[in-house]
Amino acid sequence: MNLEAFYDKAYLWILTVGPRLLIAVFVLFVGIWLIRFLKRALNLHMHRREFDPSLQPFLISLFGTVMQVMLILALMQVLGLQMTIFTALIGALGVAAGLALSGTLQNFTSGVLILLLKPFRVGDSILAQGQEGIVSSIQIFYTVVTTQTNTTVIIPNSKLSNEVIINLSRQGKRRLDIELKFNFGISFDEVQRIVQKRIDQTPAILNDPATNFGVSSVDPDGYKVMINIWVDAHHYHEVKLAFQEDIIDDLKAGGIKLPGMP
Repeated sequence: MNLEAFYDKAYLWILTVGPRLLIAVFVLFVGIWLIRFLKRALNLHMHRREFDPSLQPFLISLFGTVMQVMLILALMQVLGLQMTIFTALIGALGVAAGLALSGTLQNFTSGVLILLLKPFRVGDSILAQGQEGIVSSIQIFYTVVTTQTNTTVIIPNSKLSNEVIINLSRQGKRRLDIELKFNFGISFDEVQRIVQKRIDQTPAILNDPATNFGVSSVDPDGYKVMINIWVDAHHYHEVKLAFQEDIIDDLKAGGIKLPGMP
């Protein structure tokens, strides 16, 4: 008898709740597909409008999060769940969740500030948290930086908004400083002639601002010269490596030895 009563209740539950469950599953799959479709459409629209690259991933991520919350609320309505239950639950867990998410909320606020104040943008070369690299994307909670060694560094936005950031490419130009040491038997005029010739033959070196070249210090065993040249900020490392190699070759070809040369 008890078994028959159980079957009757189960049958009644299936008739009552079953259709809602099927509709909820249908709404879930359709909602997930629709969110993905709308995110792709939004991304394509922003690309066509040449929207700020720094804002694109942030807005798409924010849009996806809002749509997912709306989907959850829609599923609750379909299933007939009372909002008062979840309101009480949220109130009970509010303090704990607030403490647990305080860092996350701070990262979110910092992300908004970064996008509004624009201390850096996608594509900028920055130095932050001891990491130097190119900003790949600015997300809701973190910023992705790709280093010179092709390493992906994920930095929380709160670290970038509350601490020092060095934007290496914002001005478009960077000064490259190279210091060389020679003994007193080597003529400074000859060194200057060779270096200046190499500078003139290097198209990557900018004419404005002007190049500086001179003796930076005098030591008991020789003197040091400093070369200050200006290059495109985004090609700083490539120009530095190539120019230093060319200078060494030119000095060797001119019969000038650097300390340690055989």
